[in-house]
Formats: sequence, structure tokens, C-alpha cells
Amino acid sequence: MEVSLVPSQIIDGLWPLIFPYLSKASEYTAGRYEPEDILEFVISGDAHLWVVFDGDHIIGITVTRFWQYPRKKCLDVMFLGGENWDEWKDVMFDTLHRWADDSGCAAIEASGRVGFARVFKSRGYTPLWQVFEFPVVKTGVGDQNG
Repeated sequence: MEVSLVPSQIIDGLWPLIFPYLSKASEYTAGRYEPEDILEFVISGDAHLWVVFDGDHIIGITVTRFWQYPRKKCLDVMFLGGENWDEWKDVMFDTLHRWADDSGCAAIEASGRVGFARVFKSRGYTPLWQVFEFPVVKTGVGDQNG
């Protein structure tokens, strides 16, 4: 298993191989992202694409970005997906931890499906909060016909 940070210049060439993972990850964003949006983040340099290789085969991806709070810099894990997760998750986390440390981050943060709590538990994660979403339903207020 090898984890590599992918230079933005070669992402287009990897698109057919990473699209399935980005597509699956975007399904869990409740309409916030499509694969092309994630790709644009990475190509623009606003996010980083990490790829897990098993030989020549890509078996997983992670998309991260730096998030600078007023008093703390974090490495934000935006998207994570792949196959045979148990085989590469520790290699990925160790790589991200080293990179976050080298980049001056105080923490690694992520939001995701509730099931990820089981995955992150072995890595010493601390639950800080949960994300809640309330859809805004059009009520017709202000509508002359409403």
C-alpha cells in the first residue's frame, strides 16, 4: 500500500480512475457536491487529493484542505472513500497525521456519516459536535399569490 499526494497537473489523467470514488463520496453530501465540484477544488489548489495505490491499482482516495480558524489551523478531511478500507485506513491516517504536523496544523478534523465514528474511534478521535441540517421549505411568504 502506498499513499500519494497527487499533483494537480496530473489529476485529469486519473479522472476515470478516481471518478467512481468521488461519485460515491458525493452521494453522502446531501446535494452539496458533485464529483466535478470536488475535482475543481483540487485542480484550483483549494484542496488536496490523496490516492491509495495497491500496486498499480487505485483502491482509495481522500480529499483534504487546510482550514484556518482564528486561533487554530486544521487539516480538514473533506471526502474519503474506497475499497478494502481496513487494509489502508491506518496508512492513510498516518500519512495525513505526518502531513498535518509538517504543515503546522493543530488537529485533523472531519465530518461525515455517523458510521465513521466507529472507524475513527481507534485513532483517538474526540466527538466535538454533530452537524444538523434543516431544509428550508418554500412557504410562499411574500408571494402575492401565496
